[in-house]
Amino acid sequence: MIYSLNGKLIAKEPGLAVIECAGVGYACRTTDNTLAKLGTTDSNAFVYTYMHITQDDVALFGFADKTELGCFRMLLDVTGVGPKAALSILSDMDANTFALKVATGDHKALTKVKGIGPKMAQRIVLELKDKLAKGTGSVPSPAGGAVVTEVKGARGDAMEALMVLGYSREEAQQAIAPLDPALSVEELIKQALKSLASF
Repeated sequence: MIYSLNGKLIAKEPGLAVIECAGVGYACRTTDNTLAKLGTTDSNAFVYTYMHITQDDVALFGFADKTELGCFRMLLDVTGVGPKAALSILSDMDANTFALKVATGDHKALTKVKGIGPKMAQRIVLELKDKLAKGTGSVPSPAGGAVVTEVKGARGDAMEALMVLGYSREEAQQAIAPLDPALSVEELIKQALKSLASF
């Protein structure tokens, strides 16, 4: 299994980046968001990779960060969602936005993605929300005293979004707990991600 690639970007076109490592050019299918982060050809490039193996094909996918890779892997676990659909979704919106849409149950936003119909959009949201468990558990209060037994509203949505991005429930709880509950879901996610990046 190839975990990542670090080398020279020798070709770049819609949906594809070719990275040369030790004289070998690896063709990685990827998203528009990752392509935008890779820069120009002949520059150094780094991607996390996922190898998708089927009976008829072996394909390598590359992502600029673990967050996008995590969302891609979760999408592949959804019934009826293949690599092409997953790349379309993550090209149309970044991983954080996708996680927010799932956490808030906004399946209509996914129908704006080319090739994603209403039934598939609903299935994606339903299956991913189900995987995040029925409740959001408990999280210590900022003061470290009383424990909130159920996280609802913006904090609950932000926790679910972080879990869609691949963080564990415990990591999401630790990042959300000290934040101001009056913040919007988007701001909670943004601040929590900054905190998680420093762990």
